[in-house]
This record gives sequence, C-alpha cells and structure tokens, in this order.
Amino acid sequence: MRPSMVCMGCLKTPLQLDEYRLLAQEDEEHEPTNEQILKVAWAEEGTLNTENGHFLCNECYIKAGMPSSPYGWRCP
Repeated sequence: MRPSMVCMGCLKTPLQLDEYRLLAQEDEEHEPTNEQILKVAWAEEGTLNTENGHFLCNECYIKAGMPSSPYGWRCP
C-alpha cells in the first residue's frame, strides 16, 4: 500500500493543489477524478519520497530554494 502524499511545505495533498488537477485533466469538459489526480501525482512528482509520501509542490519547492542533487533530490 502506498503512503499518503503530503507536501512538507504547505501540508497539502495533491487533491488540494491545482497543479496536479491540471496534469490529470484529459480535456476541458471533464474534471479528473481523485483517483486520476493521485495517479498522476504519484507518477509525475519529481520530489516524491516514495517511502513516506513526502514531496514539495511547485510553490514550496521554489520557496525551499529548488534543492537538487546529482542523484535526484527527494523530499525527506
């Protein structure tokens, strides 16, 4: 079972962030389901720590100084 995703900057989940809703939206007429949003967030979030579900949304990643690593930065 996957851990629940939470941004460690603002404590929001992907369901609360427009950036993931927009990624999951296939067309302008239909809103994505919660399942679609979570699937996209899990697959596309580059800062996601898959062991604990922690990530930084775009805004929080920028506020954190856009951390990087030669191995790919993951949220602690």
